[in-house]
Amino acid sequence: MLAGMSESSPLDPEDRKIVTLARSTRARNAVPEGAAVRDGTGRTYVAGTVALDSLPLTALQTAVAMAVASGATSLEAAAVVTEAAAPADADLAAVRDLGGPGTPVLLAGPDGEVHTTTRT
Repeated sequence: MLAGMSESSPLDPEDRKIVTLARSTRARNAVPEGAAVRDGTGRTYVAGTVALDSLPLTALQTAVAMAVASGATSLEAAAVVTEAAAPADADLAAVRDLGGPGTPVLLAGPDGEVHTTTRT
């Protein structure tokens, strides 16, 4: 399900935080995507695209993997900053695997403006 964000539906401060972290990582590392996830305890994990020949991962897959490797057992929300028009199916699957059905994935452009929220 897609729901557009607008000025009439302001972004929660905790969601704004993960969008800002994702945007910063994308810019700092000069990668196509930046992502951040917030686990069930409020901890955040931030990552950029991994483009190794032997290990290609999207930023969101990497952030989810970092959360799992750190012991997270659930996700509250995820954000990805990209030029893509929609989150990749593999990204949604990774978030759903850890967060369960209905976990929100915020999609923002390079300017940090959230364009859509997709529920896994």
